[in-house]
Parts: sequence; structure tokens; C-alpha cells
Amino acid sequence: MLAKRIVPCLDVKDGETVKGINFVNFRQAGDPVELGAEYSRQGADELVYLDITASHEGRKTFTDMVKRVAAEVSIPFTVGGGINELKDVDRLLNAGADKVSVNSAVIRNPQLINDISRNFGAQVCVVAIDAKYEGGEWICYLNGGRIPTDKKLFTWALEAQERGAGEILFTSMSHDGVKMGYANDALSHLADSLSIPVIASGGAGTKEHFRDAFLIGKADAALAASVFHFGEITIPDLKDYLSTQGVVVRK
Repeated sequence: MLAKRIVPCLDVKDGETVKGINFVNFRQAGDPVELGAEYSRQGADELVYLDITASHEGRKTFTDMVKRVAAEVSIPFTVGGGINELKDVDRLLNAGADKVSVNSAVIRNPQLINDISRNFGAQVCVVAIDAKYEGGEWICYLNGGRIPTDKKLFTWALEAQERGAGEILFTSMSHDGVKMGYANDALSHLADSLSIPVIASGGAGTKEHFRDAFLIGKADAALAASVFHFGEITIPDLKDYLSTQGVVVRK
């Protein structure tokens, strides 16, 4: 079994790390560079940084932050938010990012997945999907969970894979920030239907939730924010626990 990855996620707004519940009600959580460096020291496998406002001015601020992260952090990190064209990818990779996360832009223009994969390699292209369970289906949303689309989670994830995505980052909006566990049934279905890695996001509140995401949801990686930012779970303790539960993790 490949080692499962633990991935802290840092939502960045105006240069600060913030965390919300169900995509709203944000509170500050600290300096994104300092937090990332601390998670790297603790044994995180990767980091994800998301520019959650991604206005034009915000992009410049965010690019400068990516450069500072690259100088301080020794593990791979993914960046996302406001990536609409290849020059955005090029800018962020040149600033030091290892991968980019694309969401709204590729729902609007799926060809961008093909273009990123062809120009930079599939390993660079993480397709993030924000979805909410409504009326018996998982509906994909745009613009940070604000606008519903006609796309459904499983068919869109499969299309993204076929177009060249290297990973799928699935966030259950229904589970985000409420700390009641990941959407394991949906994760398991994704894992069974795709050949690329699936990253679980939305719902981590306890160590058991991570275990279940791996053993029941069959996720390749588990992403979390507030439980790490506010010191509720430390990464060394989490990895020690997962090891006792039969989950293979990197130490």
C-alpha cells in the first residue's frame, strides 16, 4: 500500500490564513508562511494554499507569499485560487509551487485541464471539486461554493481525469468545517471509479475521521485546516494513531 498523505490546507485572504465553516464565517488563524513551515517541521506530507479571494491585487500579494513559502518549506505544496490561464500556472510554478489547484476556471473551460497537463505535466494539475449533496446527487459548485452548476461530482471527476488531471481534490461543502467526518461514501465511489489519487477534504474533527477517510473512503490523502490551525490535532500524534489503525503513513 502506498503511504497515505496528511495535507494541511491554508486558506489565504489578504495575506492571512483564515478558516470558515460551510465556506462562510471566517476567522483568522495566523501567518501562512510560519504555519506552513511549522507543519513541514511536524511531518506534514504536503501543503495546500488557496487564495480564497483572488482579486487582481490579491494575486500579486499571493505570488509574493508563494515565493516566501518556497524559501521556508521543504515539502511539496499546491496553490490555487484565480487560476484562469496557462500564464497563471507558469507564474505560480516559477514562484516555487509544485502543483496548482484549479476549480471554477476548468468547470467553465474544461480544455484548460488538457492545456495544463500537456504544458506542465499531469502531476502539476490538481482538479478541485466543491460539491454539495442535494436531492440525491452531488452537485458541483463554482466560485468558492457560491454558484451551483449542472455538473455532477462523479461524471465531472472522470472527465477531469480523462483530460489529464493528476489528482482530484474533493471537498464536501456539506461537511466543511463542521468536524463530523468526511464524505466517505462519495470518496469511496470516487476512489473506485478513478485511477488517479483522490484527496479528501471537508469534515475532519477527530483522528478517527482521518482513519475512516483512508479505510472506508479509500482516499489517498486527507486534507484538513482548523484541527491543525487551532492545535486540536498535531500531525505527529495523528500519524502515530493512524499507524496503530493499519494505515500506512510516512513518518
